[in-house]
Amino acid sequence: MNPNQCSFCGRKKSEVQILISGQNGFICENCIEQAHAIVKDSVNQTPESSMAESLEELKKPREIKAFLDEYVIGQDQAKKQLSIAVYNHYKRLLHAQDENREVEIEKSNIIMIGETGTGKTLLAKTIAKQLNVPFCIVDATILTEAGYVGEDVESILSRLLMVADYDVEKAERGIVFIDEIDKIARKSDNPSITRDVSGEGVQQGLLKLLEGSIVNVPPQGGRKHPDQKYIQVNTQNILFIAGGAFDGMKEIIERRLNKQAIGFSAEKINKTDEEDYILSQINAIDLKSFGLIPELLGRFPIITYLDKLTKDTLIRIMKEPKNSIINQFTELFKMDNVQLEFTDKSIEEIVEDTMNKGLGARGLRGTTEKVLEDYMFDIDEKDVVKIESIL
Repeated sequence: MNPNQCSFCGRKKSEVQILISGQNGFICENCIEQAHAIVKDSVNQTPESSMAESLEELKKPREIKAFLDEYVIGQDQAKKQLSIAVYNHYKRLLHAQDENREVEIEKSNIIMIGETGTGKTLLAKTIAKQLNVPFCIVDATILTEAGYVGEDVESILSRLLMVADYDVEKAERGIVFIDEIDKIARKSDNPSITRDVSGEGVQQGLLKLLEGSIVNVPPQGGRKHPDQKYIQVNTQNILFIAGGAFDGMKEIIERRLNKQAIGFSAEKINKTDEEDYILSQINAIDLKSFGLIPELLGRFPIITYLDKLTKDTLIRIMKEPKNSIINQFTELFKMDNVQLEFTDKSIEEIVEDTMNKGLGARGLRGTTEKVLEDYMFDIDEKDVVKIESIL
């Protein structure tokens, strides 16, 4: 062991900036850099969970729905349609690899409609947990027509590329969830001299992405500009799922079904009971009336509706999912060795308070936070916290 030279490359002490001593040798900064590069490459090459290579490896729609049931309460119809769409997406990818295929299977993008807090984004996030394909959630409200302040529609694919670590081939078989799709509805049926840059203009821009074409994507997202390097992405095998609250949709469907009650008729009184039935009758005609252009709707062949959450469903949401609100706060308190308990009465009151605010399932957390505020502030004063009533 020579203390004046590197044990790996043999460089002398005078030829390097630093020599680090070890148990049986010395190493210079050059060898450290090379060793780091080798380790980095070998780590990147370790096999990740790859996409299923055969039909037998694919999770069947029933299995996908069973996984969703663990995290999302209710919404059986939406979960069923989403499970089928994801399963068919995988099958399309496997079919596309078959060189002898005679039939080309087209994708079936989905549009999910439901009030705020009914679980649209939660469904998308949950399904992402068990997928072996890149998945990203994008907000449609930030998008504008090309050339205006805001983000181009291509920035959707920038997010997908980031999730796929800029592996284009991997990104080209991903799934994109476009949230708040109703916010890009056409603002008016009357064409005017002012441009609808965040409404119909965005819908027109989305057409080529949804249909399947080769798109120039700015690597860092945002605005396109000349002399910028682009990454070419083929969107043919990217599945698009869109979600939106579509506030006021019930009145549009009623008009079509000619169910609009006048005055204080019996039909008006019973309307609450049949609200879910009315909304379950939604179709592309109603979405067109709302302000989505026919060309866009043609690219979303599957339309699914999420039921309005009842009191019983919200109580189940509080208690049953793996990451339920009660489980989350119980875990938080447990970290301070405090046992947290809720009575059925207190859970019912939290649900009623949230329903009065009209915030859906998302509002349950805020109400629970408010109830536990003082207990969390004085977390070290009690070993057991029992919430019997919030009134």
